[in-house]
Amino acid sequence: MKRLHHPDRSDIHLSSVLYALSDPVRLYIVAEIRRNGEQTCGDIPVPVVKSTFSHHARTLREAGVIQVRAQGTQRYLSLRSEDLEARFPGLLDSILEAYESSGEQKALFAE
Repeated sequence: MKRLHHPDRSDIHLSSVLYALSDPVRLYIVAEIRRNGEQTCGDIPVPVVKSTFSHHARTLREAGVIQVRAQGTQRYLSLRSEDLEARFPGLLDSILEAYESSGEQKALFAE
């Protein structure tokens, strides 16, 4: 099985994290994981096809925002909250609080 690359804590860069969180679908994915804890890719309801979801998950993983754990054919996604908090204190909380209070997630499904 192909081994997935996750950057070390020290290799997580602010510009990569901000880029990964700049897309509405990726921001929604992160908010859902934060709200519900670790989930499989199929558990997160997004208005995109599987290949597009995979692309978004890869972008988040390579930026150091999420951890992807393979178990059989399932991929479990979880936030790297501790790593992000250690590198950029308060960043993820601030972004997700602003996102959730903005109502943008409703617009994502209205399209």
